[in-house]
Amino acid sequence: MKPMRLEKIQKALDKKKIPFAYHEEDGCGSLDFDFRGLRYHVWEYQDREWGVETNVFEAGRSRDIEGDYEEIVSAEILSWPDMIM
Repeated sequence: MKPMRLEKIQKALDKKKIPFAYHEEDGCGSLDFDFRGLRYHVWEYQDREWGVETNVFEAGRSRDIEGDYEEIVSAEILSWPDMIM
């Protein structure tokens, strides 16, 4: 069994009780989820270096995050209000 990608971000989503879909293609992870009626994504890529394209900072606008992208995206998600269950 091969390891999953974007595990830190998946843990942040689990902690916030936000359901998500995980897919993997060509060794890159992909997360799609809804939060407060908006659709979000975190799509991993590897060009010259690893990174993600995501809209977690602005739902209507994607941007690329490189470097410690899992830490950056996880911190943003963990800053969101908790889901009411």
